Amino acid sequence: MHVDFRSERHLIHVPGTERVFNRLKVLVVLMIPLAMSLMSISSINVALPTIEASIGASDTSIQWMLSGYALVFGMLLVPAGRLGDAIGRGTVWITGVAVFSVSSLVCGMVSDPFLLNIARVAQGVGAGILNPQTIGMIQQYFRGQGRARAYSVFGLVISASVAAGPLLTGLIIRGIGPHNGWRASFLWNAPLGFLGIALALMWFPFDLERQRRHAKQAGAYKHTKLDLDPLAMVLLALAVLCVMLPFMLKTGPGFLLIPLAAVLMVIWVRWERSYAAHGRQPMVDLKLFRYRSFTHATAVSATQFLGGTSIFVLVALFLQDGMHVSALQAGMIGLPNAVLSACSSLWCGRQALRRGRNLVIFGLSCIFLGVLGASWMGGQIMNNGVNFWWLMAPLALVGVGNGCMTGCNQTLSMLEVPPKEGGVAGGVKSTTERVSTAIGNAVITAVFFVLVSQGWDVALTRAYQVIALIIAVAIGVAIFDRVTLGRGAPPTPISLSKS
Repeated sequence: MHVDFRSERHLIHVPGTERVFNRLKVLVVLMIPLAMSLMSISSINVALPTIEASIGASDTSIQWMLSGYALVFGMLLVPAGRLGDAIGRGTVWITGVAVFSVSSLVCGMVSDPFLLNIARVAQGVGAGILNPQTIGMIQQYFRGQGRARAYSVFGLVISASVAAGPLLTGLIIRGIGPHNGWRASFLWNAPLGFLGIALALMWFPFDLERQRRHAKQAGAYKHTKLDLDPLAMVLLALAVLCVMLPFMLKTGPGFLLIPLAAVLMVIWVRWERSYAAHGRQPMVDLKLFRYRSFTHATAVSATQFLGGTSIFVLVALFLQDGMHVSALQAGMIGLPNAVLSACSSLWCGRQALRRGRNLVIFGLSCIFLGVLGASWMGGQIMNNGVNFWWLMAPLALVGVGNGCMTGCNQTLSMLEVPPKEGGVAGGVKSTTERVSTAIGNAVITAVFFVLVSQGWDVALTRAYQVIALIIAVAIGVAIFDRVTLGRGAPPTPISLSKS
């Protein structure tokens, strides 16, 4: 394959044909569903109160809408990445976008909370299938500075999507009305997704995928079978569900499931070790955790995601249900957070190798202070007549902290991981973060809903204090990481020199 990196048209010739394909067109198509899947995470925060009022969704249904999506998303990341590598990333990408688009259509049409949750799980399936292909295709078709620019666009789309999701949903609900506005916030994904599929069919280099697949079948990979390790997925999902369900059901006997979760995790670990020992490809290669930088960074992000992903869910519920603020205003509360998160991520990313661990500690400290500030501000708003817009200030500080984490933690996690294991390591880390998100949403919203009867300010304050406690644990892990491994990358990383 000849790659012309200097061409302003960014064209790549497909050997054996007269065709060329444009990498920029491929990148544009890849970004469409990426934005959709990320906006579905942030925009539903604003839509939850109107869904609750429109179709009578219970507190447990709302928890499932948040956690079910994240759980299925995380379970499929590693297997879907392997599937794309085996049969072609473009083909698997189209499948994921189709599943996501159709399920979005169903989300906007159902009137039963149970069916809506089933459709949300299907959305998570689509997002889990398509996301690994996006990163894989950037890795496959871009090189050098072109890849760096592609990942810059990737990061920009992530930041813009997270910021735009709540605002767009707020505008839709305000324009159409609360009864149908939340439906439209799902429905608009469908035509955009189908447009992405149509453009992919025209612009994706399927010829190259077929040649690559045939080369694997004829070469060294001809005896390698696709291995998705389905039992590991089932065991891990059951373990996570055993942690989540007691907080969703809110019953004393339900907490007996937590010891069962510990048993299932022990079985899962033993299964993965045995699976790898027999020469198979486990869902999670536990040998990755021999790299201390990867282990520490994954522990830091997993702990942060356990608490931090519920921050804006609680804000939306507090403002819309407790203060009767509009969905648009609730969406705008998070705008400074998103902008500062993007800016700090770009700046800190350039500092990651030199002093990344110091910046991770700084970022987590900002989140900690921001959450405590928002907790205090909730009481002032409810009891002393302080304007709710003042919530922007502590939440903006949270944005600075999230940006520092995004810009540094991913880089630090890969310092010792050899390039040939980078894709698997990234998938494992993302899976850990999605699992933490699912558990965290279940636990934190349970605390909030249990305390709402004592007052909206009490519920927000106590739930935010739980989040602050979790972030404090993450700070402790990050300090341990800093003490044991230094502030950034060593002058000559051993793993890089070996690879």
